[in-house]
Amino acid sequence: MKHAALFTPIDMGRITLKNRIVLPPLTRQRSAQPGDIATDLMATYYRQRAGAGFMVSEGTQIEPRGQGYAWTPGIYSQAQVDGWRKVTEAVHAEGGVIFAQLWHVGRVSHNALQPDGQAPVAPSAIQAQKVKAFIQTGPGVGELVQPSLPRALELAEIRDLVGQYAQAARNAIDAGFDGVEIHAANGYLVNQFISAHSNQRDDAYGGSLENRLRFLREIVDAVAAAVGADRLGVRFTPLFTGTDQDRVYIGLVEEDPHTTYIEAIKVLKAAGVAYVSIAEADWDNAPDLPESLRRDVRANFSGKILYAGRYTAERGERLIEAGLADLIAFGRPFIANPDLPERIANGWPLNPLDPATVYGGTEKGLTDYPTYSD
Repeated sequence: MKHAALFTPIDMGRITLKNRIVLPPLTRQRSAQPGDIATDLMATYYRQRAGAGFMVSEGTQIEPRGQGYAWTPGIYSQAQVDGWRKVTEAVHAEGGVIFAQLWHVGRVSHNALQPDGQAPVAPSAIQAQKVKAFIQTGPGVGELVQPSLPRALELAEIRDLVGQYAQAARNAIDAGFDGVEIHAANGYLVNQFISAHSNQRDDAYGGSLENRLRFLREIVDAVAAAVGADRLGVRFTPLFTGTDQDRVYIGLVEEDPHTTYIEAIKVLKAAGVAYVSIAEADWDNAPDLPESLRRDVRANFSGKILYAGRYTAERGERLIEAGLADLIAFGRPFIANPDLPERIANGWPLNPLDPATVYGGTEKGLTDYPTYSD
């Protein structure tokens, strides 16, 4: 077997994973309409990739205001829970493990996606730049648009949102997920509270780093109380930033990202969170994550550490062997190669990704990538 370090089992919370290869959360925009409900087609997609040590679902909004892109699934209605149950049953039938990613985009949305056409919500009324939302303009068609100006959340609304994260986590467990991941990355709502660029509040949720981490801390504690810290992960993107490309994800880079995210990771450690997921910038000429940050993540976190980015099997194996990572996520390669772990283990060539079919559509580019055959 090639890359043996990627195939050693590992305990993560209450689960033993069969390997270290992870399918990370990947937006695919194929939920059923109306209602943003997971489908049989989505169940096939995840079932095909159940050879991963574990999978994290595409981002699934915790409430209607949490949506920033047409056709992404939710996990707040009973119909959505029932739809996801078909996915988890299909994955478990193949011996797979799957977590739900709990998502709220905050200001990275548009009035057209919001209930009654209202403004998106955010920590402060600051419009998102160098990022696009995606709205439907007709049946099965849509366009990327500049996010609308958000309104600042009231204190009572923030408390309600913490409760909605906890309820979404309970919904995920009810739907059969093995755990949940809080999306605290990519410039979305939790990241907006963490970042000094998007959070200019002067109350208990703004100003100092401790205050800007309060929303994260409260959500982590509430979700841990609801479903167990050993079934919880959190995702960060310390070095993601906006670009001038039409991208559907960004991040917010702090003046001192090292201090910001080590303090955030201490929040996770205090709660006993099962894993932290750190997504690295994955575009051309993107900044590298400093080894000093990797070492401090290891020194300050007692759970499992997952890295995602433009990883090859060789690079991922080196990070595991160096003791800096426990798990490695492969995004684009796993989209195009449903049998990716087998291909890595055997040194088989990889299918190329078709970028045109990543977002939206039907089975083309979702479930029709072939497994390897001689």
